[in-house]
Amino acid sequence: MLVVTGTGTGVGKTVVAAAVAALAVAAGERVAVLKPAQTGVSPDEPGDLADVGRLVPGVTVSELARYPEPLAPATAARRAGLPPVTPADAAAAARGRAASHARVLVEGAGGVLVRFDDDDGTLADMAAALDAPVLVVAAAGLGTLNHTALTTEALATRGLLCVGVVVGAWPADPGLAERCNLADLPAVTGCALLGAVPEGAGVLGPAEFAAVARHSLSPVLGGGWHTASL
Repeated sequence: MLVVTGTGTGVGKTVVAAAVAALAVAAGERVAVLKPAQTGVSPDEPGDLADVGRLVPGVTVSELARYPEPLAPATAARRAGLPPVTPADAAAAARGRAASHARVLVEGAGGVLVRFDDDDGTLADMAAALDAPVLVVAAAGLGTLNHTALTTEALATRGLLCVGVVVGAWPADPGLAERCNLADLPAVTGCALLGAVPEGAGVLGPAEFAAVARHSLSPVLGGGWHTASL
């Protein structure tokens, strides 16, 4: 079981979750990716998990709830007049997937402390209910050191294990800040840097994406990445 969160929205959580899933599938594992709540997508539109399913053939994908407005899940559920997803709901669903899958990835919405219900249930609470490690997906550029340190500190405060940090969208032409952040992210978070997925990887075909995943994630996640690769 692995919970995938981000330092905010738009940092590449879905693509990183797909990359982790692709490596596990390539290793012969049966893999499920669960998204407890999808927001900002109408019922007839493809959500984040459609991208995962396209990038990683054979993976099992499922979401527990969908809310049309692009808001925090608790707010989106309330405004839509729909029931929220609680940490207990998500934990039960993840355990159910684990009964028939060797690897279960739970992808959050936004950051680790975004509320899923009005009782202040967060992704951190879901991870705690599952006793699962958390993979943090971070941005590459300026501001990421503070955002990532805050995220990993929140995990540590709650007694949750951060398995490491992955840069979710590594630019083709990185600047000074991006390159310095490769060394600074582990220093400020105390967590290992476990990869950097190239920007735009989510538009690739499955075979090319699987190759990118192998080169973008570290051996801890099943790949062959190291910082000297960049």
